[in-house]
Amino acid sequence: MSTLIIDNVSRWFGNVVAVNDVTMTIGPGVTGLLGPNGAGKSTLINMMGGFLAPSTGSVTLDGTQIWRNEQSYRHIGIVPERESMYDFLTGQEFVLANAELHGLPKPRAAAQRALATVEMEYAAGRKISTYSKGMRQRVKMASALVHDPSVLLLDEPFNGMDPRQRMQLMDLLRQMGAEGRTVLFSSHILEEVEQLAAHIEVIVAGRHAASGDFRKIRRLMIDRPHRYLVRSSDDRALAAALIADASTAGIEVDAAEGALRIQAVDFNRFTELLPRVAREHGITLLTVSPSDESLESVFSYLVAA
Repeated sequence: MSTLIIDNVSRWFGNVVAVNDVTMTIGPGVTGLLGPNGAGKSTLINMMGGFLAPSTGSVTLDGTQIWRNEQSYRHIGIVPERESMYDFLTGQEFVLANAELHGLPKPRAAAQRALATVEMEYAAGRKISTYSKGMRQRVKMASALVHDPSVLLLDEPFNGMDPRQRMQLMDLLRQMGAEGRTVLFSSHILEEVEQLAAHIEVIVAGRHAASGDFRKIRRLMIDRPHRYLVRSSDDRALAAALIADASTAGIEVDAAEGALRIQAVDFNRFTELLPRVAREHGITLLTVSPSDESLESVFSYLVAA
């Protein structure tokens, strides 16, 4: 069993801070790294995998620095998000090359096992240039697994996969976590992380925003203030009725949108209140839409809290 420790890590590129003073511990089992696009997830994974040095702080595997440590690399498998691959190779050749680079005693047998694990034997002899995005993801997975690593890092691994492929990969990652491997995958989709990860780490704008199981993260999201854009048959009468309730912290009339912008501080109460008030006052609700449900807005609130 292996444990990754990220200790006060920052990474910048020129004047751009990609990761800002992040501390977290990733242990055995499946961990989801959740955050919006551009949050710094890929940079963090590249530092965990030894492809990138921290500007400050340290990343260690079982107490040993990862950067420029060849022995650490032998325990880590990484599935990058980027699509750049050797398209002129077959899937078999691509996975075999990684097995040989790791100096495995029986590289061809190891490559065959890895391809079987991700159910890609049927296309192993085809050139990667003919693969769909989902097939490319699976052959990258086989390459990462070929040396049987104790740590597996996956950057947005479900991109481009059809529903059947997603379920197969989720089952495989659950199995690996149950075996005691340390599995971390990144995603910008909360529901995707909920289905798979026992533990979630949240990163936003390069900063560590929250940590816990999906129930805790979901609760943090629900307990924050929510903003809605509401159009109705009588916006002023609706605003007057809603503002009297403690679940509503503020209402603005947006003349340009022809709508109300409502801030609710009690999610459950407000979602029950709105349709009831409209019904009691004979008001027709034309549009009710959240105006701040992106991960950027949700977790920016957590960072500021």
